Amino acid sequence: MVLESLSNSLKNTLTKITKAIFVDDKLINELVKDIQRALLQSDTNVQLVLKLSQNIKTRAKEDTPPGITKREHLVTIVYEELTNFLGKEVKEIKIDKKPTKIMLVGLFGSGKTTTAGKLARYYKKRGLKIAVMQTDTWRPAAYEQLEQLAKQVGVDFLGIKTEKDTTNIYLSFEKKLKDYDLIIIDTAGRDALSDELIAELNQLHSVAQAEEKLLVISADIGQAAEKQAQAFHDTCGVTGVIVSKLEGTAKGGGALSACAVTKAPILFIGVGEKIDDLEVFYPQRFVSRLIGMGDIETLLEKAQEVITEEKAEDMKEKFMQGEFNLVDLYDQMKSMKKMGSLRKIMEMIPGMGSLQLPKEMLDVQEGKLEKWKIAMDSMTKAELEDPDLISANRIDRISAGSGISISTIRELLKQYKQSQKMMKMFKGEQDINKLMKKMGGKMPKGIGM
Repeated sequence: MVLESLSNSLKNTLTKITKAIFVDDKLINELVKDIQRALLQSDTNVQLVLKLSQNIKTRAKEDTPPGITKREHLVTIVYEELTNFLGKEVKEIKIDKKPTKIMLVGLFGSGKTTTAGKLARYYKKRGLKIAVMQTDTWRPAAYEQLEQLAKQVGVDFLGIKTEKDTTNIYLSFEKKLKDYDLIIIDTAGRDALSDELIAELNQLHSVAQAEEKLLVISADIGQAAEKQAQAFHDTCGVTGVIVSKLEGTAKGGGALSACAVTKAPILFIGVGEKIDDLEVFYPQRFVSRLIGMGDIETLLEKAQEVITEEKAEDMKEKFMQGEFNLVDLYDQMKSMKKMGSLRKIMEMIPGMGSLQLPKEMLDVQEGKLEKWKIAMDSMTKAELEDPDLISANRIDRISAGSGISISTIRELLKQYKQSQKMMKMFKGEQDINKLMKKMGGKMPKGIGM
């Protein structure tokens, strides 16, 4: 998952709180040291870590609000301070001018061109007419890469392969831009922010006058992110940040904390290599997922992109109740596959992020799902609704009727029973509303104890 090492460390820290008999200075100091260690290992800015630590220590001395325990209050403090640390409020780009222009800036290797394709995909799914413009005249194959991404996403591509002047490229298409809701401009990079690159970006911005100048910063550069973010901010007035490659590094704390230094908010995070692996950065949801408390809102948003709202709510209800049959299992896994990997989806379900789930339970391939569906076509209505009825003799009959091996059918039934067991654990131990009610709604939806 994103920042898996940091996430595991923070989960272990919260486990100490929930298992503690007493909440005293010794426990608080121990927890703060754990949090410091976890954040510093992820390359988070030292001064920001010290400030966060002091905030937690100070607030831990507050009187505990009525109706909750000291342990619950301490968990709330850690959650809220981590959220504040990462920006607290979400900032979304307003597309209220036609065309709205987004200029992506960053160094070589930051993932600007891929991010341009992901952004185009994100906004196209929201009904906007989009064009991507290639002004990177330095990197070999930059033109072809963005052209292919535009075709993949289904948006228009604007570029002149033989032109070396970025302003000429922009001006060549200027009259056409009024036909679009959103223009995404992919700019050139360098190995470092040189005078040459600064001049080029300033010249392009002077003609494009982009409403948003977004710095694409790779999560794997660690603490160097702070210096890079500040330099770009001083150069072209960065209005927001997109952190790319966050799924594949343990150093993401550097990129996340760099944005706190520059005051430029994180708008999106790249959470995978696929064209849909771009998420709006909601600090509350991000922290909630990071500490294993789930993210139901993002889960449902993803669900509603591939299934109806009614089915999404039904899926939510079945997860909460832990009551489903084989058909429900198949439908849910098929829908989840459209939303992304099952491992990512499970991380969004409150309580599931902290469970050590076997990889084979989550990494289910489409071919296996198809075999399971064929096997289910040979089951009776009673067997589908109550899989506990399926005995060894019935498995033999289903195998003969479907042509699916006995081992595959047994694997399906094992998967069903494991999923049912997990959901029952979730239902019994992860009451999402319990802590929210105690805290008077202070914590957002999706947070549970």
